Amino acid sequence: MKASASGRLNASSNKPNPWSLRFQAFDLLATPVAVINGRGLVLFVNAALEDTIGLSRRTLQGLHLGEYFTDKKPLEIALEGARSNEFAALRYEASLQRANHDELLPVHVIVAQSDQADEVIVELLPIEQQTRQEREERIVDQAQANKELIRNLAHEIKNPLGGIRGAAQLLEMELDSKDLTEYTQVIIREADRLQTLVDRLLAPHRKPHVVGDVNMHEVCERVRSLILAEFPKGLKVVRDYDISIPEFRGDREQLIQAVLNIAHNAAQALTDRRAEGDAELTLRTRIARQVTFGKQRYRLALELHVIDNGPGVPDSIKDRIFFPLISGREGGSGLGLTLAQTFVQQHHGSIECDSMPGRTDFKILIPLP
Repeated sequence: MKASASGRLNASSNKPNPWSLRFQAFDLLATPVAVINGRGLVLFVNAALEDTIGLSRRTLQGLHLGEYFTDKKPLEIALEGARSNEFAALRYEASLQRANHDELLPVHVIVAQSDQADEVIVELLPIEQQTRQEREERIVDQAQANKELIRNLAHEIKNPLGGIRGAAQLLEMELDSKDLTEYTQVIIREADRLQTLVDRLLAPHRKPHVVGDVNMHEVCERVRSLILAEFPKGLKVVRDYDISIPEFRGDREQLIQAVLNIAHNAAQALTDRRAEGDAELTLRTRIARQVTFGKQRYRLALELHVIDNGPGVPDSIKDRIFFPLISGREGGSGLGLTLAQTFVQQHHGSIECDSMPGRTDFKILIPLP
C-alpha cells in the first residue's frame, strides 16, 4: 500500500516538512485534508487525516495518496483534469483504507486546485461523519426554532393569563354564593398551573449563565443523591467514572439540572422494574477524543452516559423526544429533555439518545479545553 522508493519525494528525515508552516492552518479543521503534487505524492496532511488513516504525516509524506484508496484511478483522473485546468474542483465518492483497520471508510472526496503550481488540495469527508454533522446542524436549527417559538408563545400566553386570574379574583369578591366561588377557584388554580408552565418554558432564557469550575463527578453525585432520595426502593444507581476527567468551565447548576432531568425521566420509566426490585440506572463518564461538534473539531470531550434498563423510548416519539411538550408518559410536561438540551447546548455540547427495550442510553458530549 506504499508508493515505490522511486515514487517518493526526496526528503530527509532530519529536516522539517517545508510545507508544515504554510499549511498549518489546516490542522485547525475537523475535515481530513491532504495537499499533494500533480503526480499524487503527499506534500502535507493535517492532523485530522493523520487520525483518520492512522499514520503520521512524516510517514505519509512522499507517498502516493491514491495507494490509500481501494481504487486510485478516480484520483489520477482528477489530477489529470487539474493539470489541464479542466475544472476548479471535482467531487466523487471512494473507499479509504486505514492502517490497522480491516473495514473500509466511505468518504466523499473533493479535489481542488491550489493557488500554487503543482499543488492540489484533497478534502476527505467521511460519509458517516458528514451525515452526523448534517443531523447535528438540523438539531441545532430545530432547537433554536423551538426556543424562539417557546419564548414568543410564552409571552403571548402570560399577559392574558394574568388578566384572567385577576378577573376571576375580582368576580369572586362580588359573589355571595359559595357554590359559585368554587368555579372562580377553578379558574384561579388553572391560571396558576398555566403560569407555572410558562415560567418553566421561560426559565432557561431568564437565568444568567453563571460560569465557574465544574467537576462533572460532583454533578453526578448530586444527581445520584437526589434520585435515590426520591426513589429509595428498588432502584440501583451505578457509578462508572473515569476519574482522570479534568474540571472545565461551565454552569454547575445548569448541568445538574440537565443530568437530573434525564435521570429523573429514566427513573420514572423504570416503574415496573422498581416494583420488581431490579431497576438499574448507570452514570458513566469517559473521555472522548477527536470529537466534532457541528463543523468544529475538539481533541478532547467529556462523554457522560445516563443508561437505564427500562422499556425504552416509544417508537412514536423517538425522533421528537427533545421537542417541547413531547412526553412519553401520562401527566408529563414534556419539558425535561427540552431544558436539558438547552443547557447542554449552552455549553457548546450535544445530547444523543440510543434506545431499545431493556436499554436506553442518553449521551451528553461537552468539549473540554
